[in-house]
Amino acid sequence: MQAITLNQAMQSVARAQAAYTAQVKAENGYQTITTFWGDFHIADAFGAKAVRDTYRRAMAYAKTDYKAMTELVLVLNHRIWFHYGRGDQKMTALYDELWRKAQSWGRTHLKGEEFAYFYNTLD
Repeated sequence: MQAITLNQAMQSVARAQAAYTAQVKAENGYQTITTFWGDFHIADAFGAKAVRDTYRRAMAYAKTDYKAMTELVLVLNHRIWFHYGRGDQKMTALYDELWRKAQSWGRTHLKGEEFAYFYNTLD
Protein backbone atom coordinates (compact mmCIF):
# COMPACT_ATOMS: atom_id res chain seq x y z
CA MET A 1 0.00 0.00 0.00
CA GLN A 2 1.35 3.38 -0.98
CA ALA A 3 1.53 6.07 1.71
CA ILE A 4 -0.37 9.26 1.07
CA THR A 5 0.43 12.75 2.24
CA LEU A 6 -1.65 14.67 4.73
CA ASN A 7 -2.69 17.02 1.94
CA GLN A 8 -3.90 14.08 -0.19
CA ALA A 9 -5.85 12.69 2.76
CA MET A 10 -7.51 16.05 3.45
CA GLN A 11 -8.42 16.40 -0.22
CA SER A 12 -9.96 12.93 -0.17
CA VAL A 13 -12.07 13.81 2.88
CA ALA A 14 -13.14 17.12 1.32
CA ARG A 15 -14.20 15.30 -1.86
CA ALA A 16 -16.12 12.69 0.14
CA GLN A 17 -17.93 15.37 2.16
CA ALA A 18 -18.74 17.40 -0.96
CA ALA A 19 -20.05 14.32 -2.79
CA TYR A 20 -22.23 13.38 0.19
CA THR A 21 -23.57 16.92 0.49
CA ALA A 22 -24.46 16.96 -3.22
CA GLN A 23 -26.07 13.52 -3.01
CA VAL A 24 -28.42 14.28 -0.12
CA LYS A 25 -29.30 17.68 -1.57
CA ALA A 26 -30.20 16.06 -4.91
CA GLU A 27 -32.14 13.21 -3.28
CA ASN A 28 -34.26 15.15 -0.81
CA GLY A 29 -33.22 18.80 -0.78
CA TYR A 30 -31.41 18.51 2.55
CA GLN A 31 -28.42 20.83 3.01
CA THR A 32 -25.74 19.40 5.31
CA ILE A 33 -24.62 21.50 8.27
CA THR A 34 -21.87 19.33 9.77
CA THR A 35 -18.76 17.47 8.71
CA PHE A 36 -20.05 14.18 10.14
CA TRP A 37 -19.77 12.33 6.82
CA GLY A 38 -16.14 13.35 6.46
CA ASP A 39 -15.43 12.62 10.11
CA PHE A 40 -16.68 9.05 9.74
CA HIS A 41 -14.89 8.75 6.40
CA ILE A 42 -11.63 9.37 8.27
CA ALA A 43 -12.58 7.08 11.14
CA ASP A 44 -13.36 4.21 8.76
CA ALA A 45 -9.72 4.19 7.67
CA PHE A 46 -8.67 3.44 11.25
CA GLY A 47 -11.28 0.80 12.06
CA ALA A 48 -14.07 0.14 14.50
CA LYS A 49 -12.38 1.70 17.53
CA ALA A 50 -11.95 5.00 15.66
CA VAL A 51 -15.55 4.86 14.44
CA ARG A 52 -16.79 4.40 18.01
CA ASP A 53 -14.62 7.29 19.21
CA THR A 54 -15.89 9.52 16.42
CA TYR A 55 -19.46 8.55 17.33
CA ARG A 56 -18.82 9.40 20.99
CA ARG A 57 -17.50 12.86 20.07
CA ALA A 58 -20.25 13.47 17.52
CA MET A 59 -22.95 12.51 20.02
CA ALA A 60 -21.48 14.84 22.65
CA TYR A 61 -21.80 17.71 20.18
CA ALA A 62 -25.13 16.65 18.67
CA LYS A 63 -26.87 16.37 22.03
CA THR A 64 -26.62 20.15 22.26
CA ASP A 65 -27.98 20.86 18.76
CA TYR A 66 -31.09 19.07 17.48
CA LYS A 67 -30.23 19.80 13.85
CA ALA A 68 -26.80 18.26 14.31
CA MET A 69 -28.44 15.26 16.03
CA THR A 70 -30.74 14.88 13.06
CA GLU A 71 -27.83 14.97 10.65
CA LEU A 72 -25.85 12.49 12.74
CA VAL A 73 -28.70 9.99 12.52
CA LEU A 74 -28.95 10.62 8.77
CA VAL A 75 -25.21 10.13 8.24
CA LEU A 76 -25.10 6.96 10.34
CA ASN A 77 -27.97 5.52 8.31
CA HIS A 78 -26.24 6.36 5.05
CA ARG A 79 -22.99 4.81 6.30
CA ILE A 80 -24.88 1.58 7.03
CA TRP A 81 -25.89 1.41 3.39
CA PHE A 82 -22.46 2.56 2.18
CA HIS A 83 -20.76 -0.35 3.93
CA TYR A 84 -23.55 -2.78 3.05
CA GLY A 85 -22.99 -1.94 -0.60
CA ARG A 86 -19.30 -2.69 -0.20
CA GLY A 87 -20.08 -6.05 1.41
CA ASP A 88 -18.47 -5.09 4.72
CA GLN A 89 -20.71 -6.86 7.23
CA LYS A 90 -18.73 -5.83 10.31
CA MET A 91 -18.84 -2.10 9.53
CA THR A 92 -22.47 -2.40 8.44
CA ALA A 93 -23.34 -3.94 11.81
CA LEU A 94 -21.32 -1.34 13.71
CA TYR A 95 -23.00 1.58 11.97
CA ASP A 96 -26.39 -0.06 12.45
CA GLU A 97 -25.73 -0.30 16.20
CA LEU A 98 -24.64 3.35 16.39
CA TRP A 99 -27.56 4.52 14.23
CA ARG A 100 -30.04 2.76 16.51
CA LYS A 101 -28.50 4.39 19.59
CA ALA A 102 -28.52 7.88 18.08
CA GLN A 103 -32.02 7.50 16.68
CA SER A 104 -33.29 6.29 20.05
CA TRP A 105 -31.65 9.23 21.81
CA GLY A 106 -33.34 11.67 19.43
CA ARG A 107 -36.76 10.06 19.76
CA THR A 108 -36.46 10.03 23.55
CA HIS A 109 -34.95 13.45 24.25
CA LEU A 110 -36.14 15.81 21.52
CA LYS A 111 -39.47 17.49 22.16
CA GLY A 112 -41.84 19.85 20.37
CA GLU A 113 -40.44 21.67 17.35
CA GLU A 114 -37.08 19.93 17.76
CA PHE A 115 -38.68 16.50 17.53
CA ALA A 116 -40.83 17.65 14.59
CA TYR A 117 -37.68 18.72 12.72
CA PHE A 118 -35.97 15.42 13.58
CA TYR A 119 -38.95 13.33 12.50
CA ASN A 120 -39.78 15.29 9.34
CA THR A 121 -36.19 15.44 8.13
CA LEU A 122 -35.57 11.74 8.68
CA ASP A 123 -38.94 10.52 7.39
